[in-house]
Order: sequence, then C-alpha cells, then structure tokens
Amino acid sequence: MEMKHGNLSINSDNIFPIIKKWMYSDHDIFIRELISNGCDAITKLKKLDVAGEYTLPEDYKPRIQVIVNDKEKTLKFIDNGIGMTADEVEEYITQIAFSGATKFLEKYKDKADQDQIIGHFGLGFYSAFMVADDVHIDTLSFQEGATPVHWECDGSTEYDMVEGSRQEVGTEITLYLNKDCLEFSNEYRVREVLEKYCSFMPVEIILFKSNTESEYEMIEEADLRDDDEVIERIHEDAKTEERENDQGEKEIVEISSARDQVKIKKRPVSISDIHPLWTKNTNECTEEEYKQFYRKVFLDYKEPLFWIHLNMDYPLNLKGILYFPRISKEYDLIEGTIKLYNNQVFIADNIKEVIPEYLMLLKGVIDCQDLPLNVSRSALQNDGFVQKISNYISKKVAERLSGIYKTEQENYEKYWKDINPFIKFGCIKDEKFSKKMMDYVLYKNIDDKYLTLKNYIEENEKFTEKEAKVSEVQSSENRGKTKETAETAQEKKKTTVYYVTDPVQQSQYINLFRAQGMDAVILKQNIDSAFITYVEKTNEKVKFQRIDADLTEELKETGEDLVEESKAMENLFRKVLHNDKLKVKVENLKNDKISSIVTLSEESRRMNEMMKMYDMGTMDASIFAGEQTLILNAKHSLVKSIFEHKDSEDIPMFCEQLYDLAMLSHQPLIPERMTKFIARSNEIMMKFDNLTKQMERQ
Repeated sequence: MEMKHGNLSINSDNIFPIIKKWMYSDHDIFIRELISNGCDAITKLKKLDVAGEYTLPEDYKPRIQVIVNDKEKTLKFIDNGIGMTADEVEEYITQIAFSGATKFLEKYKDKADQDQIIGHFGLGFYSAFMVADDVHIDTLSFQEGATPVHWECDGSTEYDMVEGSRQEVGTEITLYLNKDCLEFSNEYRVREVLEKYCSFMPVEIILFKSNTESEYEMIEEADLRDDDEVIERIHEDAKTEERENDQGEKEIVEISSARDQVKIKKRPVSISDIHPLWTKNTNECTEEEYKQFYRKVFLDYKEPLFWIHLNMDYPLNLKGILYFPRISKEYDLIEGTIKLYNNQVFIADNIKEVIPEYLMLLKGVIDCQDLPLNVSRSALQNDGFVQKISNYISKKVAERLSGIYKTEQENYEKYWKDINPFIKFGCIKDEKFSKKMMDYVLYKNIDDKYLTLKNYIEENEKFTEKEAKVSEVQSSENRGKTKETAETAQEKKKTTVYYVTDPVQQSQYINLFRAQGMDAVILKQNIDSAFITYVEKTNEKVKFQRIDADLTEELKETGEDLVEESKAMENLFRKVLHNDKLKVKVENLKNDKISSIVTLSEESRRMNEMMKMYDMGTMDASIFAGEQTLILNAKHSLVKSIFEHKDSEDIPMFCEQLYDLAMLSHQPLIPERMTKFIARSNEIMMKFDNLTKQMERQ
C-alpha cells in the first residue's frame, strides 16, 4: 500500500474549531463516543459470525482496552471488533459522512456550546479532536488478506495514510492530548469518565496505565482460566496436628487439606457491567440484587420503598428499573434522578421529559434503543417517543401501586406516608393516572386507621343515611322554590367527608366527634386542599368539610332553638369585640365541658389555605369575619355566668377570653392577639387570687 496524503472532504476551510468548541461543558464526552464506536465494531463482527460470513476464534472475548500514558501524554482506545480496510478508512474517516457541510457549519456555529451535536452526520470519531492535537488510527479488517492501515491527522484538513503494522483484527486509536486536556492522561480522571458513561456497556472495558509494574494474585489451580498468565505454581501440603479424642487417646488430625495454588498476573477488572439488572427478566432478579443495584448506582444507602421493573417491546423498545426512594420529610426529595441509556450507553442524567412531572421523586434507569444515542435535550422535548415513554411509565407505576394494594395492603399503607403527595399530585395532573389510582388513595382517620374513600363512606353509613332522609324531606319541601334553594337541597344529598388539618390544634373537635361515634380523616399536607377540591369535582356525590367548618346536628342536643339568647349574645360579643359582622349562636352541646367553638365556612378556609400555598401570606381568620360563627355552649357554667351577669364590669374581659379560647382551638392567634390573650389570662388569674384572699379574710 502506497503512502497517501490528502484532504478531508469537507466543504469548509476548517471544521475543527467548531468541533473543539462544541459541547465545551461536557468535553469528556469524546470518551463515550470512541468507546461506543468500539462497541459497534465488536457488535458488527459478532453479527458476521452469526451470519456465517466470519468465524470468531474459540477463545474470542469481546473487549475494549483504554490505555493512559501520563509520560507521553497519550490516550489509546483498542477494540477487537470488525476493523477497517484502507477503502473503509477513506470512506468513514476521510470523507465525513454528511452532505452540505457548509450548511451544517452555518446552522451550528452559534450553537456549538449549547446543543449536543456529536454523532450527527457521522462526526462521532472527530470528537477526539476536542482534546487532541494529533490522532492516529491503526486498524486491520476482518476480511481475509486485508492489509493493516495507519492513518493520522494533526487537526488540520490534511491527513496521511500508509500501510500499518497491526496484526490483530480490530482498531487502535491513539490521541496525543493537547496541553489544555492533559487531565485525560491521568488514570483516575479517565476512570471517573468511564464510570460515568460506560458502567453498563455491553462489552468489557479494561483500563490500563502504561509502564506500571505488574501486579499478581494467588488463586486455586482449579480456578485457572485459559487466558491467565501463570507465573508460579505452588503446592501446599495438608496441615495436621495432634489432638486428644473422646476416649482420651492422642491422634493425628488433618486441620487443612493439601492445596495447589497458582500465582498469576492480576486479572484486569472490567469497568462495565455487561449484564446490568435491567436487561434481565424480573424472575431472574432477587430482592437483594435490586437493593444492591440501587446502592451502587445512586449511592443512597437508605433502602428504597419498592421498585418497578420496566420491559416494553411495542411501540418502542424500552427496559429499566424505577425506584421509589424513602423520604424522611415531606418534599425532602422532590426531585430524583433518572439515568437515560441507549443500548447500555449512558446519554444523560435527569432528562425530565421522560418522566411525568408528578413522579420526579423517582430514581432509576431507562434504556431505550429507539432514542438516538446523541439526542439533544431540545430534540427530546419535541420527540413523540418521549411522550410515549412518559405515558408508559405513568401506566406501569399505577399498575404496580394498585398491585401492591391488592396483594400487600399492609406494605402499601407503610409506603403511603412517603408517596401520597406525589400520587395526589398525579391524580390532579393526569386524568388517566387518576382513573387508575383514585380507588387506591388512602385516608388516615382520627384513630390512625387507613381507609379508602369508599371505606370511609361505608363505615359512616348510619350518618349518611340519616343525612339522606333529611335531604329527601327538604327536597320535597323545596319543590317549586327558587333554583338556589334546589341547589342547596342537591348539596345536602352529598356524602360529607369530615377532615382534620391539625390533630393537635383541632383536638377539641376530634373529641366531640369521637364522643358521638363519628369519624374524620387527617389531611395535613400542602397538596391536600387542592386534592380534595379535585375529588369533589370528579365525584359529584362527595363533599369535604373540615371538622371545625360547621357544627353538625349530631353534636347538638335536640330541643328548641335558643333564638333570643343567640341574638342577645351576638349583640354583646359584637360590641365587646368591635366586630359587627361576627355571627353568634347559642346551642346546647352534648359535651358540657366545651364552652365555645368558632367555625369558619369551608369555602373561606380553603381560600385562606390557597393564599398560603401561593405564598400570599397567612391571614387572620377575622378577615373572614362575615363567614365566622362563634358557638356558645348554653350548658357550660362560663356561658351561664355571662347570661346571669351581663352588666358586670368583668363581662367584656370574659367575652374576649371565650372568643380567643375558641379561636385557639381553630387556628393559632396572630401575635398581637396572643399578647393580649396572655395579659388577659394573667389578669383573670389575679382577680381569682384576690377573690380567694377576700374569702379567706372573711
């Protein structure tokens, strides 16, 4: 083969400045590109063997070697794949395989450091020039009688190609690193990059450092492999010692058997796991293997809650494993990590487009061969396949969760604390997900028991039946009345689900409910206000009402309404509190230990919650005074005392105290009101102390 000097077939003066700028933030990507090329070459050779067009040697082991040399400042990539002839080097290397290079340069010159364009138009090999001043190729084709080829280029558009000296089928690429990229002549830096991009490549990847002393290890001769280089064989005789048996007699006992060991050159350890867990069938993987894989990939030593093994063949080829991580606090891990692969080649971390927004807590790996290896993020956003992946993941998560509920309900309840904000968010955001999951949304009641919405309604059937009868009577009375009254009757036909947002703050109301055998569910997370509004929208038979939003009939004693008393107390409290919008009712409550309760309409309370959620500030309930009702228990001695001593100078103080006590069981007081409440409490205690002293003197 004669030496050939020529020009690269590029319709531009110089493409290399573009290449060197391109993907500046991820300039280590060249390692992935050259490893991927080696994998492709090996895959092609194995396919030829299967097709009968080539016969692989019996001892053939597909392998890519990466050799760093910190003295010569070089980096080599050696594969035992298909190799190339001189004509193929001419075609695949010197004639860069794209048309209209000028248009290409014009299109990408301003985006070179934004879009990942490596791999477009057959430029994968040329990523080497991002870090190298000189690149050499030594290759030998699998074809019988092929001549080895040596090719080199110094980063200009000129190259030299001559007959080479390589004797094994495959390709060796040598990068002479430029002074700005000498970090890649460091073994540990290259290992870091290989582990980032190539941990699960389908071919063994062995990293070597040039000019280092050989390391050795001892193995049992029975474990010797054909490719092991034997340095020394060592025989170790059996070891014995004299011992006394049960009869008190001395005898020689063998304590270790004879051993034949071999000293060999230390076996290289592949950086890549060529059979990662996601490529296996579910029944081939143990629970411990799933956990071990999770620890290895995500460096998270808290065990995951559970996982989902993905295996999809149509309409696209996709495999993977998704983990629900353990979360120590609400929204502690709002965003997980999804690693995207193409045929075991790493593409990117956290491509958000492949995961539904509400499942961002997931950690996992997704391997999709139908996505291009070098796809850019902007391309992903517009890729129809990506939406299919997202829909598939949503479907599989719903199926897995419903499956756990049906077969492992106890475990499902344990997981619920961690996963429920995301499931609720998913129901709100995704109608298909909602239809699959709404029957498996859990609600914890005031006795710490988990219920579905259906369970809650069934367990409170006696109350809902009673409400239904009342609604029927009212509906009959409403015939012929206004549309607004008819709508009110329709509202009463709904099943009311009572809920608690703060079990401590609302404990007084919880005790009232418990005393009457009534139930409520606990909804104290930020998402819950929006979620119950969504449930009401999708389920016309249900309405949610906070436990302190209104006084239910079950908490009152039957008897005549205390209309006159209510009117008198309303006038008194409005005057004392300087609040002419406050509503006051006097009721005979079944629990005579409660003096006063404040209720706020459900609509006003949700508005307040929404304002807090959107960071519009926390609002004092007095802002909603028009919707606020103070209920006084006519059976309580303090309320009776106010009735009996309306003209006493201390009555205004007691009215304020009763109101603030009621507010405290509803929500925290604003600082100004709390200061007055504490001062007033001290004053009341001082009055009691003075009264006690007077009685003692008498």
